[in-house]
Amino acid sequence: MNWDGDWHMGWMGFWWILTIAVVVAAVWVVVVSTRRGGQETPKQVVKRRYANGEIDRDTYQRMLEDLGT
Repeated sequence: MNWDGDWHMGWMGFWWILTIAVVVAAVWVVVVSTRRGGQETPKQVVKRRYANGEIDRDTYQRMLEDLGT
């Protein structure tokens, strides 16, 4: 086999592109997962609980007042 031909260079280029694509995909997954997994603020938690029906209106307003809204 002749390793100095175009065949070898083509496969080497393919592996470089594949490696770069895997690294870019891994970075993208980390960035997207950290954006979605961010912590809720206390006010967001209260609003979500009220929207889900976990707390009533009076409790919702009292909790927001306690948080300084």
